[in-house]
Amino acid sequence: MPHHDFILRDDIKDLAPDVAQLIQREAERQARKLIMIPSESAAPKAVRQALGSVFQNIYAEGYPPLRMTRDDQDLLLDQAHQLVYYRRYADRRFYKGVDYVHFIETLAQRRAALAFATEQIPAENITVNVQALSGSAANLAVYDTLLEPGDTLMGMDLFQGGHLTHGSEFNLSGKRYQVVSYGINPKTGKLDYDAMLASTLEHRPRLIIGGFTSYPWAPDWARFREIADSVGAYLMADISHTAGMVAAGVHPTPVGIADIITFTTHKTLCGPRGAVVMTTDEEIGLRLDLAVFPGAQGGPHTNKFAAMAVTFKLAQTDSFKKLQAQIVSNAQALADGLTRRGLVLAYGGTDTHLLLRDVGSIPTTTGYPLRGEMAVRILDIAGIVANKNTIPGDDLTALATGVRLGTPWLTQRGLQEDDMDTLAGLIHDIVTNIHPFAYNSLAGILPRGKIDLEIFSQVKRNVAQLAAKAGDEYQDDLTAYPHFDIPPAEEPLSAEDPPVIFELSGWRASHFIQEICTGNLS
Repeated sequence: MPHHDFILRDDIKDLAPDVAQLIQREAERQARKLIMIPSESAAPKAVRQALGSVFQNIYAEGYPPLRMTRDDQDLLLDQAHQLVYYRRYADRRFYKGVDYVHFIETLAQRRAALAFATEQIPAENITVNVQALSGSAANLAVYDTLLEPGDTLMGMDLFQGGHLTHGSEFNLSGKRYQVVSYGINPKTGKLDYDAMLASTLEHRPRLIIGGFTSYPWAPDWARFREIADSVGAYLMADISHTAGMVAAGVHPTPVGIADIITFTTHKTLCGPRGAVVMTTDEEIGLRLDLAVFPGAQGGPHTNKFAAMAVTFKLAQTDSFKKLQAQIVSNAQALADGLTRRGLVLAYGGTDTHLLLRDVGSIPTTTGYPLRGEMAVRILDIAGIVANKNTIPGDDLTALATGVRLGTPWLTQRGLQEDDMDTLAGLIHDIVTNIHPFAYNSLAGILPRGKIDLEIFSQVKRNVAQLAAKAGDEYQDDLTAYPHFDIPPAEEPLSAEDPPVIFELSGWRASHFIQEICTGNLS
């Protein structure tokens, strides 16, 4: 008599073909577009294999044995030795059946410490938590560890490069704590440490946050430390964007300077979506563990531990270090290419992986200013993926005049400095040929933009060629409209070509024509 079980063993293409097709479409999108969002990167196949592993099936509330978190990597991987302890002694989990979760979590912790250790601060002096589900959750856990509700924290102004969790009024950090923001010197485009010190002495924050989400210059961690020490404040370094560069040694490290460090693993580290908190103060580390679990969340994502363990092993390789150096070189080449073509960069340049273009400064033929949202919409349709961003001088996110560009993903795909110059030319061709306008609606004035079809089509063809040149894993057949539409090179019209006439009717016809045409037909 045949055995029957209830394990669904069929492939996703058979069980959920619609989902399988969407996954395929997304893989194709990532291959055929040039993704320049600084907070995105491509996780290597080995990382994705670990993320999709059977560790996904396990609950592991609590933490591995404290003894294991202190073992070196060789002893940690002595499975026979560790399993003797597991079967004989109690652990800090609320569930059993975590024989191998202990290994994978502590391995991720140990490799994170090794990746960020310095000559002055060895890995054994670094305490690591890998359970926070995101960078925001990690930051809030730090605040819960070091602050009481109503305490004062200082972070960078959201409109000048800070993050939501650094004190935005819309975020829990801005609702639970008193917030003092710091910003840049408008003359230099750089952080104003003197003004920060003066504000610190005036407001005496309990915690100062260094680190940014859209500020392109490396911080002076020693100066941050001096300012925090002037009032006895804690210093937290949020290196979510720059963690890969820090691990590779091409960006200043806060290890040994900041009291506590947070970062995500899916940006320049090219790993799974998750977060890490590190400290060299073991007492703070133990309190932080409690703030994460049970303070803010329950069972951790153990499959993420496996993917992190792979990520931090890769982060210690020479190829990873070369990648990070090239990311910085590419960002500087892109910045040079844009400024040579007359485009203004917010903050004056970059020495990291990202830069911000000031599109509001571009002269327009319509008299309306170009907004970041309109620029990134048209760039995306052309195949260049970026995001709108506020820059100094903006006071409303919806009307941001910045476009944020990053080089991690394109560098992973093998593009180099000359490709960045080509890309700068394509970006220039788009943003300088957009005709901004606006129309009234029930929601208020809505900014929009139009671009000449011939210019747009040529850029789109060139983007497709550059994307085809870049390396990628996608192997399937390419799809066409409505998923992708690469216009063919057109032959000029001749006198013998018949005219083409379109008839449009309806109460919105005149509005529609006005919106899609670059000329003012009204």
